[in-house]
Amino acid sequence: MKKVIVTGAAGFIGFHVSKILLNKGFRVFGIDSLNNYYDVKIKKSRNDILSQSQNYKFYKLKIENNACIELINEINPDFIIHLAAQAGVRYSLENPRSYVQSNIVGTFNILEAARDISCKHLMIASTSSVYGANTNMPFNENQKADTQLTIYSASKKSNESMAHSYSHLYKIPITMFRFFTVYGPWGRPDLALYKFVKNIIRSEDIEVYNQGEMFRDFTYVDDLAKSIFLLMGKSPSSSDSFENDSLSPVAPFRIVNIGNSNQVKLIDFVRAIEDELGIKAHIKFLPLQKGDVLATFSNTDLLEQITGFRPTTNIKDGIHQFIEWYKEYFKIKP
Repeated sequence: MKKVIVTGAAGFIGFHVSKILLNKGFRVFGIDSLNNYYDVKIKKSRNDILSQSQNYKFYKLKIENNACIELINEINPDFIIHLAAQAGVRYSLENPRSYVQSNIVGTFNILEAARDISCKHLMIASTSSVYGANTNMPFNENQKADTQLTIYSASKKSNESMAHSYSHLYKIPITMFRFFTVYGPWGRPDLALYKFVKNIIRSEDIEVYNQGEMFRDFTYVDDLAKSIFLLMGKSPSSSDSFENDSLSPVAPFRIVNIGNSNQVKLIDFVRAIEDELGIKAHIKFLPLQKGDVLATFSNTDLLEQITGFRPTTNIKDGIHQFIEWYKEYFKIKP
């Protein structure tokens, strides 16, 4: 049975990726610090579901601790999917040091461990935020991306640079995936969809920035998890190149966008939530927040060429699935 380490396994994306791996018959070793950036209860609930499988083993551990390297050496996995990170674009304005520790030092430890065990394929989460101030859309992986607007996105761009150097020096096959505005069941409480649904149900104000005149490429979490799973078996190789590939000329290293390739205006996203709930939102319009970008939009041609799959879930269906989960999780009667 193939062994996979998933860091951030009790997180939003890590949970969904771990589920698909377990369903496909892999042995999953989850690493998560269960920090209190948001309500730990939801993390524990996710982890409890994963723990129902006999093929799942959990370790509570911070990736920035050197013990993480020792643990990975001991497990000696076939694959590592590194999703653990200090999340949140806005929180990075309040507590930037946590991003350096978790995202940079933590990722360094994962790279060190991957070098020690000669990992078959290391996959690391980046973000669409690395495109920063770029306005040439849809974003593709070969665009120059040197204008990050927050310490969060800067930490992720640093991860990409560090990973490339390790891939070159130690011939570690590495795929970085840049994901675009992920949403869906078991989502984080700090994400827009969760906050909007919670406040609309409670008849409380929702905060909408820039008069709702912002565009996001909303990606349903199941589509993201499937993309990651399919990419896992497609490690970068110089003998396996695609049209307009981001494959490095000097390393088995590739960057891949994972998005829905469909821009949605923020205010239309709110209207779709209102329609699903059958409740009108009380909207408090606010100016564009520091560090926010006006639009994101992914080109996912490379993802489709490599895997044969392209995310297509529309926001109406995705919002419906989230609200169904939310009502069940919080026992809200129709």
